[in-house]
Amino acid sequence: MIERTPEGLYCHAAEAWIDPIRPVRRALITHAHADHARAGCGEYFAVNASEAILRERLGSGIRLNTVSYREQRRIGTVLVSFHSAGHVLGSAQIRLEHERCVWVVSGDYKRCTDPSCEPFESVPCDVLITEATFGLPIYRWRSGEQVAHEIRTWWMGERLRPSLLFCYAFGKAQRVLAELKAIGVDDEVLLHGAVETVTRHYRDAGIPMTASRPLSDLPRNASLEGRLILAPPSAHRSAWMRRFKTPQTAFASGWMAVRGARRRRGYERGFVLSDHADWPGLVQTVKESGARRVFVTHGQSDVLARYLREVEGLDAEPIEALPAGRMRSADEGN
Repeated sequence: MIERTPEGLYCHAAEAWIDPIRPVRRALITHAHADHARAGCGEYFAVNASEAILRERLGSGIRLNTVSYREQRRIGTVLVSFHSAGHVLGSAQIRLEHERCVWVVSGDYKRCTDPSCEPFESVPCDVLITEATFGLPIYRWRSGEQVAHEIRTWWMGERLRPSLLFCYAFGKAQRVLAELKAIGVDDEVLLHGAVETVTRHYRDAGIPMTASRPLSDLPRNASLEGRLILAPPSAHRSAWMRRFKTPQTAFASGWMAVRGARRRRGYERGFVLSDHADWPGLVQTVKESGARRVFVTHGQSDVLARYLREVEGLDAEPIEALPAGRMRSADEGN
């Protein structure tokens, strides 16, 4: 049902690409991160919770068909539905059913509790395409609640310096705000402009988060001692940081689980907080799906596929094992 093309994964029976890497006539989008949702497609299908962010990133005038989780749509001869991936607001796994065969494309997903988005849903299928961003046994996450307590202790422990916490502007920053809210933090958090833009959409969606406002709302000479500021990694060591005098810095990411990653990236502290599944979560997802065949993509695809074959006894291969379709040009059908 699905094959590889230069534009990405293509479902011929639906005449649609899943998270295409080039403009195509019809795109099924798992979530609004830039490496999954690209501009220039003829029409898009995505979960309604991701609409505001998609329109802001791809253009307000895009032809966007929104669906609710589990709502079924017939596209071509395929029954298509979107199921929560637990990754970020509006993220989804895409289920495709055709001639009694079910494929699921996971997109990015995580299994742990996250107060900023819908929880992951296990979706039974015959064939599963799963990510493997953190597909090594060393990656095992603690709860977001535990990490939120660590962040609060780090922040509150330094009242004479601003605390700069770098995290991805879409998804991670809002999760930090939601996790802090969940453990009872009421202190206002300041936001870099890129973080504020996305956070507004989360608040409009009713996600409970601790109080925040843009750093730009404060006078240039305002004291920032003891304040927590969330900023994207791109702001680290940029001209934007000149405003801060001797700040303490930290980075929130799953990559902080690797010894030496924090030092190489130039942060004083690292918090292990990821919006992707850890090793146990990846294995659990594959087993719960009941899939007869598994294709693995992104990250450590070879490692996870080999483990699934040799330990779990499953028919699993890196996604390159998918059949390559005829070489369609990017503008075919547009």
